Amino acid sequence: MQPTDSSRSIHHLAKDLERVVSEGRNPNTVDIDTLSTEGMLARINHEDAKVVPSVATEIPAIAKVVDAAAKSIANGGRLIYIGAGTSGRLGILDAAECRPTFSVPDGVVVGIIAGGERAVLHAVEGAEDNREAGKQDVIAITLSQHDTLVGLSASGRTPYVSGALAYAQSIGATTAAIACSPSSAIFEHADVVICPVVGPEALTGSTRMKSGTAQKLVLNMISTATMIKLGKTFENLMVDVNATNEKLKARALRIVMQATECNEHDAANALKASNNNAKLAILMVLTGASADDAAKQLVASNGYLRHAVKQPL
Repeated sequence: MQPTDSSRSIHHLAKDLERVVSEGRNPNTVDIDTLSTEGMLARINHEDAKVVPSVATEIPAIAKVVDAAAKSIANGGRLIYIGAGTSGRLGILDAAECRPTFSVPDGVVVGIIAGGERAVLHAVEGAEDNREAGKQDVIAITLSQHDTLVGLSASGRTPYVSGALAYAQSIGATTAAIACSPSSAIFEHADVVICPVVGPEALTGSTRMKSGTAQKLVLNMISTATMIKLGKTFENLMVDVNATNEKLKARALRIVMQATECNEHDAANALKASNNNAKLAILMVLTGASADDAAKQLVASNGYLRHAVKQPL
């Protein structure tokens, strides 16, 4: 009986996966199914401890992506993440959290997942294997040379991501790829390669674990550092927080107090006068400016609060 095209494809993929670090079998956890509950958790935690050092080795590469993303956004472009499965969901999560944390408009930081919105909650069969779909999905959001596209794949072999990166590179967009296995296929079309090698997973092939954690850490670093460079913080405070609910309004109040060392009454008055804009309220308290004058100072300093404080109108 002759093998079918499908069986040949699966055979080749199985061979490919043998070379993927994150797909290897972890010798430290082969007996995990015999351990007590606490023993299992201790073994998983021991493996998790390897993630942070692996990410630390990639800081120079991560810095290049941050600089590129900050430049893109400052010039009217976007930071865009694209991936499949866990990797795609992590990109969407990081993108979604930028609006409430930093008050960036929708569409500035974007997450795309193979299979579309349904794939956020459900498996979409075959979506990650479609290279052309990756290309078409970035075309659909009008990807341009002003954007920075970050491809995510734990194994590093996701055709969907490769298709998107290849197209992005062909039009002059900045491209970066994050994978947890060296010599990954998605690195072919990446200007910047980020590869935290976390080793085999505690549960063989379950890349939502160490590989997913590593990707989440890297994404946290990219978006946070990018926003810091764009003036979205003052010291280590989220001064551009979008105070849209009671918790965030309370956080804005505390931020104003922490940044200025003023009392709650003065912070509340400044926030009321600034329409709950923490950055504006801080500038008002620190300089004694009115809301209108403080707003002009921020515009003159391109939104950088440190600059506005040092160079009032």
